[in-house]
Amino acid sequence: MTHYSWMRFFTPDAVHHDLGLVCLGTGVQRGALPVVGPRTVDRHVAVVVTAGSGWFRHGRAERVAVTAPALLWLLPGVPHHYGPDPGGGWDETFVSLTGAATTTYTRLGYITPNRPVMPLTRTDEITAVAARILRAARPGNPLRDVEAAVAVHELLLALRAARDEGGTAAADRPVVDALARDAFLPLSVDDHATRLGLTPAGLRAAVRRASGRAPKDFLLSVRLTRAQELLAGTDLPTTTVARMVGFEDPAYFSRLFSRRVGTPPSRFRERESRMRPEPAPSPAPSPSSPDP
Repeated sequence: MTHYSWMRFFTPDAVHHDLGLVCLGTGVQRGALPVVGPRTVDRHVAVVVTAGSGWFRHGRAERVAVTAPALLWLLPGVPHHYGPDPGGGWDETFVSLTGAATTTYTRLGYITPNRPVMPLTRTDEITAVAARILRAARPGNPLRDVEAAVAVHELLLALRAARDEGGTAAADRPVVDALARDAFLPLSVDDHATRLGLTPAGLRAAVRRASGRAPKDFLLSVRLTRAQELLAGTDLPTTTVARMVGFEDPAYFSRLFSRRVGTPPSRFRERESRMRPEPAPSPAPSPSSPDP
């Protein structure tokens, strides 16, 4: 069995690294590929196996079987060793990336050091992103590093959407939808868990898997997002807006809004309001004024 491959590499400068996430390379390999490693790399590499099967070993863990479609995470400084089954080969797409934002994406659950092998449900969006990175690498493209960096963010979103965590992703979505629907009710996180038939720990796990956030932070984000929409799009008093999004204490709402949004509700409304001011009424004519 022969093998086919193409690869493109990027050398972003310091200014592009300030974007927080940059692409260092991408490629596609198919067929009877050689075994990789044991080795370590100084970057994150997402290896997406789109066809075939093989094996993967990460750090000191035991070798595990890999069946397409699947994601392998190669992590900076962590030894890895992998390859397709002998005689069978596999197809893979890889994207290497680095930057300070990898820490945030890891905290949010998009990069999973504790689960370096992840089954996927589909790979079409992922390969489409790799194709966009390839187009960015065309000779003479002055925007190549920015286009590739944008595509890497899209890649992490596509990988997250394509993960199949043992069927839990489908189960978590209704939980998060219901939590968003009920976010404006005066309920504690424990109350929300009870309404959804979950333990508080079960609710925390489901919301964390689906959004990368704790339930309290998720609820607060939903409430403050709606509050901004109401402040910008209506002339409702701030006290009314506070109650509509689940805050009985307007003063607490204002303090929390200021801390999270960065400006008080009144100033936010002045800056962002899309309401047209009512025209000032014409002054009443003086009785002594002649008729027009």
